[in-house]
Amino acid sequence: MAATLTPTETLAEQYARHGFCLCPELLPRELVDRTSRHMDEVIAGRYETGVAPRIHGNGDDPKRLRKIDMAHLSDRTIYELVTHPSIGKLAAAVTGAKRVQLWASQLLFKPPGGEKIGNVGWHQDKQYWKYWQGEGVFTVWVAISDVKEESGPMRFVRGSQRVGLADVGDFFDPDLEKAKAAYEKSTSMPWDEAASILPPGGVSVHHCYTIHGSGPNVSNVARRSFALHLRTEKSTPVPGHADFFVSHLDDPAYAPAIYQE
Repeated sequence: MAATLTPTETLAEQYARHGFCLCPELLPRELVDRTSRHMDEVIAGRYETGVAPRIHGNGDDPKRLRKIDMAHLSDRTIYELVTHPSIGKLAAAVTGAKRVQLWASQLLFKPPGGEKIGNVGWHQDKQYWKYWQGEGVFTVWVAISDVKEESGPMRFVRGSQRVGLADVGDFFDPDLEKAKAAYEKSTSMPWDEAASILPPGGVSVHHCYTIHGSGPNVSNVARRSFALHLRTEKSTPVPGHADFFVSHLDDPAYAPAIYQE
């Protein structure tokens, strides 16, 4: 079902209770439409800045999710989108942060046609982020296309941020039922899914422990989005960790600060 949140709650209260919140209207439509066209340029290997992104995930199979990391390095319009002040202000309001920094971006293109191999497996972001310590890492997910129920929207498990790190899911495993069974066995928590239905320019914010994934896109148009991985002043890199994503934090081209109190 689509996410239905208590209207009297603030976004910060929704985030704290459910592990996610939705903001259906945030980014200017002109910028979103322009970004959609520039996504195609990056996917085609045409890089406006001359800098190649980090290309990961199923690019050779047109039926699978296309995931391109750090596309904001390659295109000025995408950089404009991921650093838009409204994203930083929203992130700060939801998390109570004094400073918000983008440390990674993912361009996500889910093809139409309803193939299950286009699924995103149930997972928690923190299982991939062992190089961060502290609780101030989270994700803002930006809808570039009109994300409806048939688009294969991101789905959250309400309240799952409270179980901590279960570490049993897999982003790249399209078998959603298998991962669900593993989580239910590991956590013994109620499984209450909510779909992130958003118009172009709408965003969701989710906690690094919130279990999430997405099913097939059964519509006739691609689902387009960006996942922006952010940190507040409450998270620091694990000392001595050499991962790519914490090795460029002083370079605003890679990791711009998008909010500062």
